[in-house]
Amino acid sequence: MAGDLALYLHWPFCVSKCPYCDFNSHVRESIDQQAWRDALLADLAYEAGLLPGRRLTSIFFGGGTPSLMDPATAGALIEAAKSHWSASDDVEITLEANPSSVEAARFADLAAAGINRVSLGLQSLDDSALRFLGRAHSAREGLAALDVAQRHFGRVSFDLIYALPGQTIAEWQAMLDTALALGTGHLSLYQLTIEPGTRFAALHAAGKLAPLDTDEAADMFELTGEVTAAAGLPLYEISNHARPGEESRHNLTYWRYADYAGVGPGAHGRRHGQRTVRHKKPENFFSGLARNGHGIVEEAPLSPIESADEALVMGLRLAEGIDPEAIRSRFGLDRLIDDRAVARLVASGHLSWTGDRLHTTPAGRLLLDHILGQIADPHPPSAVIRSA
Repeated sequence: MAGDLALYLHWPFCVSKCPYCDFNSHVRESIDQQAWRDALLADLAYEAGLLPGRRLTSIFFGGGTPSLMDPATAGALIEAAKSHWSASDDVEITLEANPSSVEAARFADLAAAGINRVSLGLQSLDDSALRFLGRAHSAREGLAALDVAQRHFGRVSFDLIYALPGQTIAEWQAMLDTALALGTGHLSLYQLTIEPGTRFAALHAAGKLAPLDTDEAADMFELTGEVTAAAGLPLYEISNHARPGEESRHNLTYWRYADYAGVGPGAHGRRHGQRTVRHKKPENFFSGLARNGHGIVEEAPLSPIESADEALVMGLRLAEGIDPEAIRSRFGLDRLIDDRAVARLVASGHLSWTGDRLHTTPAGRLLLDHILGQIADPHPPSAVIRSA
């Protein structure tokens, strides 16, 4: 539906910073919940004024750790969003949560506020791995929080990180089997990556952290796809697995390259052919909001070539793949992909066609960045317009 819209709301605060995390998160000793409620409501109202007449299909509270948010704030933002836009009857309202007992104690109130889906950051079911990842919860505490979440929310997903240094494929398979037996309809399963600017990146540069061998990590990725598919939660995006119908509708908005509003510190959005970015630092977000009535730091008009390339990159993450002709036509281009490169990659077993749709094979998913570099023509970037 052309008028459909997803809403992303960013809560920037965490109890501590995980050593692998490059998300926009900030540790603060105290948070003025009322001030942040007012700020997010004001930023939301500004963004809604630029996107009238849309139908809201999903809301996603990300972070940071939005389960640290006062449930009354979540409720106020949901109510405001539904007043700015009409909402679909089955609007998906997701909140990311950490599995501490303090946050699990808020689940009943968060459900009452309107949250109907939770994404729980378990990250591992092994205590030693949790310590390595800098997590504040134990495996037992994580499973207890998952049990509470399943009692209060109709849809529950959780995250696990694999391919840790020293992890064996047998250890990962055992953890995966345990995870699949826990009964959720969605799993997000990520390989550990060393992101620039993180503590893990500094340790790696100093020779104090050695990532798992690339071939071993690839074996774990292939095993993950096989085991989840056999359990009825096949891969639908390169790191996400779900029972049919349990896919994250909000994240599908990103991957299918539809519009979404981004509100709160560091939030990204896409509206009317523009990329929007909010101030990342909470203090800068507040000052920008006071000065301009919004938290935007950057607005970048996307050229048809940029938009088409982004749609290609995002769409090939999905098992369903892309319709290259539809993308080419949508953005008015003469050409989207290099047909000869595509033919070579089909012949090598890395890409395949299903009717008009092009998608990566299991072998191709291991080389997605390489494939994108092969099939997409290089184009000069468009200028970025910055505003204070």
